[in-house]
Formats: sequence, structure tokens, C-alpha cells
Amino acid sequence: WIHTLLEEAENERMHLLTFVKLRQPGWAFRGCVVASQGIFMNVFFFAYMVNPRICHRFVGYLEEEAVKTYTSIIEAIDDGRLKDWQTETAPEIAIQYWHMKPDATMRDMFLAIRADEASHRDVNHTLANLKPNETNPFVYDHTQPIQTPPPPAAPKQ
Repeated sequence: WIHTLLEEAENERMHLLTFVKLRQPGWAFRGCVVASQGIFMNVFFFAYMVNPRICHRFVGYLEEEAVKTYTSIIEAIDDGRLKDWQTETAPEIAIQYWHMKPDATMRDMFLAIRADEASHRDVNHTLANLKPNETNPFVYDHTQPIQTPPPPAAPKQ
């Protein structure tokens, strides 16, 4: 399961970095984020040791709320309540990470993030449904041996 969870964590880290780039919070806010992450991580670690299925279900529900939040943001952009984001260019970090077109807007970025959150929701609900003796269904993408290309032909002399 570790590879699946590491992929999830890396993607969530990119969400955080994108929003940090947008807002550029001060040291006090960053300190509060670090402190709250430290507290949550320790509580969640012990909860995961007791019942990982409940933890995955909890995260699945959090991700569902994130999908709803991003849907609301996209709707607000579309109906003009967040008019500035209709044309504002997405941050460069987002354009690079999600391989968006160079003139991608904030709306495009939120669509990409919402898709990520929907994927996180599905992954966590799937992991919550697994019994302890079942295999992570997301690992099958990595079970095929790596095909190494043949060595290049020797140059003709």
C-alpha cells in the first residue's frame, strides 16, 4: 500500500504548494499549519494503528467534502461571483504539475485539483473496503517487469 499512499501524499503536497504560492502566507500562518499537521499526524498515526479501515473511510469523506468545495468554487467562477478567476492565469507551479496549457486559468487549476480530490476519495474508500488479506488493487499498475530496450547497435565503421 505504501506506493499508493506516497502517490496520494505527493499529490496533496502539490496542492499545498500551489496554494502557498497563491497566498504567500506569513510565518505565523505557516507555523500554525506546521503545528496542526504535527498534532494531526500523531493522532492519525495512532488511530491508523488501531483501525486503518476507519482512517481510510474518514479520509474518503474528507476528500468528498473537498470535491464539493472545489465544485462550489468552479460554480462561483462560472456564475461570476469569482469573476477575477475567470481570466486570472494559474500559478506556474500548477501549470507545470498538471501539464496545463501556458494560458490556463484558475478555473482550469480548480478543475484539475477537483479531479485529484475525486481520485483520492475513490482510493481511500477502496482501501477502507479491503479486508486485511486482500491485495491493494492499485498495485497492479506496477507488477509488470520493466522492459529494458535492447542495447544500441554498434556504429558501422
